[in-house]
Amino acid sequence: MPHDSGNETPEPPGPVKNGEGPRARRPGRARRVAAWSAAGVLAVGGTGAGLLWSHLSGNVDGVDIDAALGHDRPGASHDGAMNILLLGSDSRAGTHGAYGRDAGGARSDAAMVLHVDKSHHKASVVSIPRDTVVSRPDCPKPDGGTVPGARQAMFNASFQLGGPGCTVKTVEKMSGVRMDHYLEVDFGGFKRLIDELGGVDITTRQAVTDSHSHLDLRPGKHTLRGEQALGLVRTRHGVGDGSDLGRIQLQQAFVKALTQRVNSLGLFSDPSKLYHLADTATKAVSADSELASADKLLGLARELKGISPDHMNMVTMPVAYDPRNPSRVVPLEKASHAVWQALRADRPIPPSATHDSVGDKGDSPVTGGS
Repeated sequence: MPHDSGNETPEPPGPVKNGEGPRARRPGRARRVAAWSAAGVLAVGGTGAGLLWSHLSGNVDGVDIDAALGHDRPGASHDGAMNILLLGSDSRAGTHGAYGRDAGGARSDAAMVLHVDKSHHKASVVSIPRDTVVSRPDCPKPDGGTVPGARQAMFNASFQLGGPGCTVKTVEKMSGVRMDHYLEVDFGGFKRLIDELGGVDITTRQAVTDSHSHLDLRPGKHTLRGEQALGLVRTRHGVGDGSDLGRIQLQQAFVKALTQRVNSLGLFSDPSKLYHLADTATKAVSADSELASADKLLGLARELKGISPDHMNMVTMPVAYDPRNPSRVVPLEKASHAVWQALRADRPIPPSATHDSVGDKGDSPVTGGS
């Protein structure tokens, strides 16, 4: 599947070899936002230390999305199940052109719907490819006016045109699933978080090489620092057909590896380390106004801390290549309905739902743990 190079971001120099890159500090750069790193942010908070977190609320950016959503929304769950939209943007703000210019504004570069079951012991994660052609509803603009709806719209453009509220509204219209919360995580903050954690352990089943991301990982075990982890989750060309679908598999595998890393740390025995991690995490997060405080994020994290990587089922929304444009994908209507219906009913996603999808093909070339 050809890559839509119009959204490609130039990479800085400096190859990373075999997970053994330099550990010295590199110049700080604002990067894209990665939705999948929200799981790691929440896992950090789940370790406790509520008093420390209460002093960090000023770090969290709150986003009031109620005006964009209005009242025509799917019904809320009342049995304890929860849906959170984890969203990232490809904003280049603050990079001084090092990664190219925003094409008329930031777009959603990655999106995952995190469904937590009513027991809060299991979760399903549905990745939505950024290049999906969807029906976008009318959305209020953050600064006034209205973004007219469109029947054949790029999913990632909803953020560019109407901000996070429009993206939430688009997901709800497409899925029929109400989003209880919204979280957006800064990629630069994620990189710093990985460094604070001392790196994340992964195992590559095959070589992952991408000159665009300056990534050269041979098969085997690696501990990836922030810059290396960033290269892994950004690569399109290192795996699969060079499309977003292969990158989604890497991102999903890395979420599990990150969760394993956080769960393995004895943070209770090191309050200073915990505070630094919390400080980094809260600076990385934008949230809906109901979650926009360290205390509320900590409360959510405590609810989710019982979910282990083994109890996270991660899939890509069932899609097919768009026959009119091979750089785009379109939802498989019946299969996608089965996925969203499972979330609405708080049931596991049936494996048959993804059988005919061009996503989720084969084993991921990366697994968590070393």
